[in-house]
Amino acid sequence: MNKPQFVIAAPTSNAGKTTLTLGLLRALCNRGQRVHPFKCGPDYIDPKFHQLAAKHLSRNLDLYMMDDGELESCYNRHLQSADMACIEGVMGLFDGARKAAGSTAEIAKKLQLPVVLIVNAKAVAYSVAPLLYGFKNFDSEVEIAGVIFNQVNTESHYQFLKDACDDVGVTALGYLPWVDKIEIPSRHLGLSIANLSTYEPTIELIAGQLEKTVDIELLLKLTNRPSQEVVNPPTEASGPNLKIAIAQDEAFNFTYQQNLETLEAMGEVKFFSPLHDDALPEADLTYLPGGYPECYLEQLSANTKMLESIKNYATNHGRIIAECGGLMYLSRSIIDEEGRTFSMSGVFDFYTSMEHSKLSLGYRELPLEHGCLKGHEFHYSTIFNDQDTAFTGGLLSARDLPVNTKIYRYKRVLASYVHFYLGSVQHVNQLLNLTITTIQT
Repeated sequence: MNKPQFVIAAPTSNAGKTTLTLGLLRALCNRGQRVHPFKCGPDYIDPKFHQLAAKHLSRNLDLYMMDDGELESCYNRHLQSADMACIEGVMGLFDGARKAAGSTAEIAKKLQLPVVLIVNAKAVAYSVAPLLYGFKNFDSEVEIAGVIFNQVNTESHYQFLKDACDDVGVTALGYLPWVDKIEIPSRHLGLSIANLSTYEPTIELIAGQLEKTVDIELLLKLTNRPSQEVVNPPTEASGPNLKIAIAQDEAFNFTYQQNLETLEAMGEVKFFSPLHDDALPEADLTYLPGGYPECYLEQLSANTKMLESIKNYATNHGRIIAECGGLMYLSRSIIDEEGRTFSMSGVFDFYTSMEHSKLSLGYRELPLEHGCLKGHEFHYSTIFNDQDTAFTGGLLSARDLPVNTKIYRYKRVLASYVHFYLGSVQHVNQLLNLTITTIQT
């Protein structure tokens, strides 16, 4: 069966990929189409906006953390229940961990999908021609199905851009004009995802404008491709049926959908809120994902019953996997940007600080005796007073260079700034097995 399937990409970051993606998702949804959105790379925030726009869960596709088989299986399996698929790329089309490795372009090639290129035309007219020529001819295996221009001033401005497309041999699909309040603001501000519903009018506005100035029917025609046969992965032995508690609220909500699905396959999942609940549910395993705890420090610190519950659980050999924001929550305290200190659970004696914040970013890999664990690090806080805390080290960057990131350990608790990809039961068990291996201090 043929279905429209395409990748939204751009020459650079900040060209308008997310704005155009959300508008297209909503426009197609308004037409009664079931669109499955995907996001290239280890992004937690854009998929939340995808879900809002398409009214459908969005999943990550990442060739650093997933092998080819996992990528193809995930994509093709979820395409079956949809009328079409829209994949939002990451950064520039050819930007990968090493050259183009793991880039949006590589994912498009692996899945044999055409690319819809988004070009910010705010300060360019016919001079866009050599740029389009370069992206069309740089890699013959990457198919550019068409171009949508962003921030076009007038219809006459678009005509210059269309002339460039005609001369280069690239299909001009239309444009999005500059309209006040039409762009989606930075998604890395924490509070921007606290009330997603407030973006409904903006997404609807973008969708309405695209219906006027983009040839959506032509886009769907040019990107119609055969859907691939689904090969079901072998059933994994999940071991004992576990009771699994997962933190999920305004402060803790950064989870790969694949991680949740793996944990659900391992037992009974119960979600709880460190912000609002009094106690941790009965659990054999607790998962504290990342998020924005720094935006809710007063509430988290004031909920002393939950902090005590978490501390008692850890002290009594409860198993915990904590990532980034979850690590911060397990620390002694968090210092905010203004230097104020807020007490946390105290499972670990170190503390974290948002003062003089500095971005730590990149893929991470932990080599193991049998295989490896992969993930991604993205945070602005810094750890202090961790010199006496047990840890597992030896993590590498995407370029196989050592990094200072650690996996901290206390009894059966593991905490790290790394958001690990846990797409299989084997991945989860590999991570949990770190609690019984040799430790460093």
